[in-house]
Amino acid sequence: MKKKFAFLYMATIAIGLSLLTVTAGLSAEAYEETFKKAYPQIPFDSMRPTPVKGLYEVSKGGDIIYFFEEKGLLFVGEILDRTGRNLTEDRKSEILVANVKKIPLDKAIKIGNGKQTVIEFTDPDCPYCRRAASYFESRKDLTRYVFFFPLPSHKDADNKIKYVFCSSDRAKAYDEAMKGKLDTQKYTVCKKQEAADLLNAHKQIGGQIGVNGTPMFIINGKDLVIGANFPAIEAALRTDDEKAATPDQKGVSERKTGSTEKKAGEPEKKAPDGK
Repeated sequence: MKKKFAFLYMATIAIGLSLLTVTAGLSAEAYEETFKKAYPQIPFDSMRPTPVKGLYEVSKGGDIIYFFEEKGLLFVGEILDRTGRNLTEDRKSEILVANVKKIPLDKAIKIGNGKQTVIEFTDPDCPYCRRAASYFESRKDLTRYVFFFPLPSHKDADNKIKYVFCSSDRAKAYDEAMKGKLDTQKYTVCKKQEAADLLNAHKQIGGQIGVNGTPMFIINGKDLVIGANFPAIEAALRTDDEKAATPDQKGVSERKTGSTEKKAGEPEKKAPDGK
């Protein structure tokens, strides 16, 4: 008799857990379906609840908007907690780092053969990018994968990048560009289609994973550093045993604070209209 009751008890628990799983699945489907019906023209990669009840994060690439299911409203902006921590920027950084596996490294310019890896998104006419390039040149323990993400405001950047792509030694040409040796514009503008295609591929890769400014670095596949933030870069390049255990040295190394003042080393970004 005791065995019979034990069996019934276990069966009841199993049914209960099954119902919870089904309910959770239906709940997740419900807000996604509601969003699809309300905004069929807006594609998205994923949706998930936010700390605000009834408000859902809608992400596509590195972009995030918010959907208020009850009223069917969209919110475009950022969520900050009471300490001033920007939860939206944190989440964007998480998504960007998670997308590292999607980056086709074979399209990058590979520099070095060190044990630590740096995926770099840069612009040859960005002053902070040049400072970072000078810093990384002194490190011999790195394997760097360089992608170009030129800002539209830098009118000669595309031609400099094509020059790099057309060079027989791309790493050397990259070094020339980042040291300003091409600023005189006394170089042959490359008109090969493959160079233009590779430049477009670099731009698309950056856009797809959520890059919106330069320089930006993904270090050892897990630490994101935005801007020429050398203390954060140093911290990320240390071994796990050497890393300080403070939250500021892990994950996102620089966050928005709500201030409009540009800080030293802060990345150059695209304007809201993309210019």
